[in-house]
Amino acid sequence: MSVRIKAVVDKFVKELTEALQADIQDRIMKEREMQSYIEEREREVAEREAAWKAELSRREAEIARQEARLKMERENLEKEKSVLMGTASNQDNQDGALEITVSDTFAALFSFQVGSPWKLRTW
Repeated sequence: MSVRIKAVVDKFVKELTEALQADIQDRIMKEREMQSYIEEREREVAEREAAWKAELSRREAEIARQEARLKMERENLEKEKSVLMGTASNQDNQDGALEITVSDTFAALFSFQVGSPWKLRTW
């Protein structure tokens, strides 16, 4: 009977060893699949992150260009406003003339005398 028990135990050990080997192989395969999946997901995330950063950089550059353009437009507007509005100054002249300075490049002198029409002189 001991031979029979030994055969049963040997068969059980063999089947258990095969089952353990199969389980180990299954776990190794699952681990490889999981690692492969993780690596693929990491690549996808890295690609999306790179695309997002490139888009962000493009938008930041566009904003910088627009800000520069707006700054130039504001400066041009201020210059134009300065030319158009100028600085008006009243000066009490003995002959009753009113001098209006529009800009550094243009000045007009309106003079009048009682009983005569306005005269415009430019220089």
